[in-house]
Amino acid sequence: MPTKPQPVFASERGRLEQLGQRLRAARLRRRFSAETVAQRAGISRMTLHRMEKGDPAVTLGNYLKVLGVLRLEGDIDRIARDDELGRKLQDLELPAPRSRKAAP
Repeated sequence: MPTKPQPVFASERGRLEQLGQRLRAARLRRRFSAETVAQRAGISRMTLHRMEKGDPAVTLGNYLKVLGVLRLEGDIDRIARDDELGRKLQDLELPAPRSRKAAP
């Protein structure tokens, strides 16, 4: 039985919508029809439409396929590349949490 989808916060929804708008703009700049991109990506035209609208149910794999068709696949490498918060925490040199030993 499928699990109930988790709620999507407004800020997350807005980011997905902006990403969809950027993908649509990239497609149109290349003068590709939705049918062409969907076919080359191996997805349905409806899935592409949902992506361009920011539907949170679309999988990351489908985004990767469309990015590849648009020759933007390198953009995915920028995600979480500069982990500023993680580096700051690492620099604090906080002691690692102690592991509990199992009782004999």
